[in-house]
Amino acid sequence: MSGWNISLDTSDADAVPYFNWDAPVTNGAVRRALADGTEDDKLFWTARILREARYPDVWSYLRLRRDVLPRWDRLRPQLGRRRPFWEFLIGRWRDDGLI
Repeated sequence: MSGWNISLDTSDADAVPYFNWDAPVTNGAVRRALADGTEDDKLFWTARILREARYPDVWSYLRLRRDVLPRWDRLRPQLGRRRPFWEFLIGRWRDDGLI
């Protein structure tokens, strides 16, 4: 893919989402990896989305109980600067009995 442009459109399967600013991987490819990829693929893309995507966009790719919580211990070290944000949210949701 040459001349690729990143996009804010997370629904277009052929668009390269903005959180893939360094690689021309389309929304469709990301969604296929999350659905049918290896556990390593799922871990990689889940961490990348949590780390790089805007909060509202996260939930267009991921589900908390299906994708995030089962991998939480393996995801945490991969979240970089976003780790405190996600730790706070998940901690509060647990404290409030929501999860």
